[in-house]
Amino acid sequence: MKNFSATKTPVNFFALVFGLFLGLCIWKFGNPVILEKTIGSPTNADEFWVNAWPPRWANWILVLLAVGGGFLSTQKKNIWPQSKWFWLLPLGWLGWQFVSAPQTVDADLTRATLWQFSGCVACYFLGAWLLNHRAALNFLFIGLLIAFTFCLIRAVNQHCFEFPTNHQVLVEGERSGWTNFPPETITTMKQENVIITTNGVDVANPIILEKFRKGRAAGTMVYPNALAGLILLLLPAALVLALDATEKMKRPIRFAAIALAVFLGSAAFFWSGSKLGWLIGIAVAGLFLLRLDWSRKIKVTAVTLVLIGGLGIFAVRFQHYFAKGATSASARLDYWRAAAQTTAAKPIFGTGPGTFQRPYAQLKAPESEMARLTHNDYLEQFSDSGIPGGLAYAAWILFALAFIGKKLWQSGGKLSFAIFAGLLAWFAQGFGEFGLYIPALAWTAFTLFGCLVGWEINEFDKKSADR
Repeated sequence: MKNFSATKTPVNFFALVFGLFLGLCIWKFGNPVILEKTIGSPTNADEFWVNAWPPRWANWILVLLAVGGGFLSTQKKNIWPQSKWFWLLPLGWLGWQFVSAPQTVDADLTRATLWQFSGCVACYFLGAWLLNHRAALNFLFIGLLIAFTFCLIRAVNQHCFEFPTNHQVLVEGERSGWTNFPPETITTMKQENVIITTNGVDVANPIILEKFRKGRAAGTMVYPNALAGLILLLLPAALVLALDATEKMKRPIRFAAIALAVFLGSAAFFWSGSKLGWLIGIAVAGLFLLRLDWSRKIKVTAVTLVLIGGLGIFAVRFQHYFAKGATSASARLDYWRAAAQTTAAKPIFGTGPGTFQRPYAQLKAPESEMARLTHNDYLEQFSDSGIPGGLAYAAWILFALAFIGKKLWQSGGKLSFAIFAGLLAWFAQGFGEFGLYIPALAWTAFTLFGCLVGWEINEFDKKSADR
């Protein structure tokens, strides 16, 4: 077998290509895979550029990349970390998904979900086998950061320009009886439920009007909380890379570049309006402060100020939400109750991967809004694939995070710790969201997860390898 050093260039090229693929996912595959049937293939150049693409397209691209990555991994020696649990747990979790699949209550939903979960495990292994060194990560992040920047710019544009303009256009259109639109545009808007008929009168859909009025940015993701998840995942590493990349620039230029990165990330995050994301962001900021080489007194003071400031902004920012009864939080409690009932009813195999919406339609409270996913990645594993599937997933994530976190806290460099902080934040958000079912989020997260798991421990001790 050839020495791995001889394959360094091909591996770096693979990292570049794979990073561009993950960037493409951020751009075009930001919807949950269970919406496969509702996402049509683009029929013209405009739709190809603007619209989301069907998730199945990403599946086949990933298959090709996984085959290529698998071939490259055969050229590398010692690709398995010391602990067998890093491999047994993800393989056991994925294997149980296929075991529970024949018991599904909806074959189409389960088929799409199995593709998604297989992609998660494939990305994890590719990251661990091939992308577990700084050079490969640098190439991987090229595509990721290009797409991430585009997503942030899109989010800022949505809040500042696109949504206010759309709101004004709809309000004026309703006032004028839609005479400011050509007939074919009105027909399309009715088909897309932008215009609805009430008491024989065509009016703007109040739900869409409210969305534009609130101005919650989503970027290229399916909805604002998914954007918040992407920012939690990538912003810490993006800022570290920005600091490194601008190190030799003149101070004014460096300051402007870093300020722009901070503004795009923080503005998009704030305008996503994610409540859980904001709380997790405060925790991550505190984590970074505790790791600084400051005195204990200064660190405690800094963390206290971050908590007071962050929670104060949270209270002011979302006071109207809590005054109205925290409706989304109440809805999540109903989803989780139904998931627990489903787990109790089918504790071994569940209802099939990706099928939460089927039992929930029967179990939901009459006043609750219908949901397709549990809004809790961990609890949905129990509901969809039974207790074995839920335990396998939780054990895999917790075991790997604990191992990586312990090593990095002691001797990790800036980039590796920033990646870990992003992963910790994203997996924490999984207790209230469904990022596991979105290729753009899950495949990116598990690739980076694998990178840290496969990173040789002595790499964490080399300053030059992770500055």
